Amino acid sequence: QVQLVESGGGSVQTGGSLKLSCSAYGYTSSLACMGWFRQAPGKEREQVAVLYTGGGKTYYADSVKGRFTISRDNAKNTLYLQMNSLKPEDTAMYYCASTYQSSCSDYSYVGRGTQVTVAS
Repeated sequence: QVQLVESGGGSVQTGGSLKLSCSAYGYTSSLACMGWFRQAPGKEREQVAVLYTGGGKTYYADSVKGRFTISRDNAKNTLYLQMNSLKPEDTAMYYCASTYQSSCSDYSYVGRGTQVTVAS
């Protein structure tokens, strides 16, 4: 079992930056993937960034590539999402998620989310 707690959301102007944190509690050593998803009102959930913990490979959605960076501090059991050059379309609830499955296709553990609002 894993518990995930997000923090770091807030309101910024277009072009601003935010750094989201996701603290993981429980049996985290065998997690295959950790990632960030987001969902805006009236829109489907979107996978934003994924970190494959085994080899450190990362994935980014095209919409955030070059602006967002996912990273992990193993000593602190914390996942981060550095978001730069934020745009109004980045406004959403951001969720941290993780899974033990090596396919990284089904995320069993999801946090409660942190709101990001980007003003134009």
